[in-house]
Amino acid sequence: MNFDTYNYRYPSRRSVVYGTKGMVCTSQTLAAQAGLDVLKKGGNAVDAIIATASCLTVLEPCSNGLGSDAFALYWDAKTKKLYGINGSGYAPAKLTVEAVQSQFNNGDVQEQSKNGTMKCEPGKMPKRGWGSMTVPGAVSTWAELHKRFGRKSFESLFDAAITCAEEGYPVSPLVAYEWALADDVYKDYKTQTEFKPFYDTFFANGAPQSGEIVKLPHHGRALREIAKTNGESFYRGAIADAIDAFSTKTGGFIRKEDLANYRAEWVEPIRTKYHGYEVCEIPPNGQGIVALMALNILEQLDMEQGHHDDADTIHKQLEAMKLAFTDGKTYVADPKYMKQMTVAHLLSGEYAASRVQEIGTTASSPKAIDPLSGGTVYLCAADSEGNMISFIQSNYMGFGSGIVLPGYGVAFNNRASDFSLNLAADNYLVPGKKPYHTIIPGFLMKQGEAVGPFGVMGAYMQPQGHVQVLMNMLHFGMNPQEALDAPRWQWTGDKYIEIEPGFGESIAQALIAKGHDVNIQPDFISFGRGQIIVRDENGVLMGATEPRADGCVASW
Repeated sequence: MNFDTYNYRYPSRRSVVYGTKGMVCTSQTLAAQAGLDVLKKGGNAVDAIIATASCLTVLEPCSNGLGSDAFALYWDAKTKKLYGINGSGYAPAKLTVEAVQSQFNNGDVQEQSKNGTMKCEPGKMPKRGWGSMTVPGAVSTWAELHKRFGRKSFESLFDAAITCAEEGYPVSPLVAYEWALADDVYKDYKTQTEFKPFYDTFFANGAPQSGEIVKLPHHGRALREIAKTNGESFYRGAIADAIDAFSTKTGGFIRKEDLANYRAEWVEPIRTKYHGYEVCEIPPNGQGIVALMALNILEQLDMEQGHHDDADTIHKQLEAMKLAFTDGKTYVADPKYMKQMTVAHLLSGEYAASRVQEIGTTASSPKAIDPLSGGTVYLCAADSEGNMISFIQSNYMGFGSGIVLPGYGVAFNNRASDFSLNLAADNYLVPGKKPYHTIIPGFLMKQGEAVGPFGVMGAYMQPQGHVQVLMNMLHFGMNPQEALDAPRWQWTGDKYIEIEPGFGESIAQALIAKGHDVNIQPDFISFGRGQIIVRDENGVLMGATEPRADGCVASW
């Protein structure tokens, strides 16, 4: 049969999924099933999330990989405490401002020059290649989580991922779509030596079609090495040596000393009270604080009579989001380098009260941001004991840097591209420093008890998605699945916004009347992809999955 697996003429319907013994939600069905299998074999939520996350590096390589970063919020039912772990990487020792300025030519846009040297925008970090990469943190995040909270053997958690990589898997529809888009994004780098393994790994026969079987044998080799060494090989073993050798040979900045010194960092979650609940995020260098800042501003506005399909409500949400983002992009960085503003002040009632006064009845024009949804996967899991985890893993932009380690298939992130080359900026590039980071897992609590994990992936869409999904549930009375299904908006800079067609023409016209420059965007890819698990007072798990992705809720 011949049919289109990307476009659907008739709307589908999803229901909230229930379970009691365990649940895994993510954007790939096979990955969710791998996590549930671990739960059924006696594993806990951490074991399940590692199995799921390792599978996602194979099943959705256009969004994440073994060279990704990762963040997590873990609720431990025994201690009744929420733990945070920051698995973002820092700039390699050789990645200095001087090195970037010396190696990369100036140009109007990032492109390949006639002599084969990559160009980047004046004053900007490169978006692809070795200069865009930080030390990867995902593998260390898996290892540190398992060391502290895991139950099953670390090696056993990789069985499903290794099978998918070595025996092959059918590519899902949205992954096939994004894989094809990437062929055009990376086309200018085909002739450069350091990008050859990328094309050999992911485009040897062109971009795969939906349902086509893909095998990633080198990726399987790396997974086996990581599994049997508890992740040590990646940072202080054979894989680290291979990274060092390939980087040195092809003009890269990362060395095995950068890898050897790295471990994911345990952090204290930040939180704010909103509408009777406690919303928790990872602290800076992550941008979760932006969502909390926007919620604090919205809490001071009269929203009680508002509803989802109301132009006045959307206007207030947008204006609060703009203010939070403007300050977030200005002041948020690696916390050791935040010189101008403290986290405590940005989350204070005083800050929110000062900003709320700037919201009027018409659209404002703060500094623009880049809203493009990036290469990220979000996943969450819960077990029968009440443990729950919110986890996010990302290459950043699609396949990331475009650098792939030959022989191991490790695709590296391009997180260093978010550093600033402006000496006055808190996010200025410094070796050993972590950049402003977009990925943000969320967690909801009430009166000291866990309600559940939630998240919406998609670069700068993420805080916007968190605010909308939370308000859908807490303000507008939507169930978790409805909260994900509902049409979304996003601010794309200045007075420009995009809204999904589900809002309707009347909402668009009402927003235009308030001064917003509105584009009704039918392509849902840029509006993020989320997952939610809620645990009620009886221990019943309720799961929801993103209709804009290929995933599912796997429950037991």
